[in-house]
Amino acid sequence: METKVLTTYKILKEKAFNSDIDESWINWAIEMIGAGYEGDHLYELAGISRPYNQFELQDLTTKVLKDLELDFSNKELTLKNYVYFIITNSINKPETYLKTLRELNTLCTELDFDKEYMDFYFLYFAKNDLIESEDQWYWTGADRTNIDSIIRTTFKNWNKKIEEERKKNAV
Repeated sequence: METKVLTTYKILKEKAFNSDIDESWINWAIEMIGAGYEGDHLYELAGISRPYNQFELQDLTTKVLKDLELDFSNKELTLKNYVYFIITNSINKPETYLKTLRELNTLCTELDFDKEYMDFYFLYFAKNDLIESEDQWYWTGADRTNIDSIIRTTFKNWNKKIEEERKKNAV
C-alpha cells in the first residue's frame, strides 16, 4: 500500500524551479520506495551516488515524476503547495518558527520579493531581531511577548487563503 511522502512537496518545488539535484532527491526516492511506490526510474534514482551529473539527473528526475504522475508544470501552484506544507508542519510548533521563516524568507528573496510572500520576509527579520534585542523594526507592534502569536496567525491566514483557493478552483 502506498502512503503519502510529505517531502514530495519540496521535491516538486525544487523541480519546478529547476534546482540542482542533490542527495535529498536520492533520499526522497528511497523514502518513496519504502512507502510502496515502484518504477524503474525511481529505483535508478535511489541508487545514484556522487558525483552527480546534473544534465543526466534532470532528465532522470523528470522521468521519475512523470512515472509517478506528479505534476510540477504550474510553478505558482507548486510553490503555494510547498509553502502550505512547510507552514502546516510548523504552525503549532513555535520552536520551528525561525527555521520555517528563514526558508520562506529565502523563497521571497528568490522570487524578487514577491508581495505574496513579503509578510514572511518581514516576520523572519522581526523574529530574528527579537532573539537578540528588545526591539525590531520590521513588524509594527511585534515584541518578544507576541511575535509567536503573530507568526501563528499569519501562518493560519496563509493556509486558510490557500484552502479557499483550492475550493474555488475545484468547482
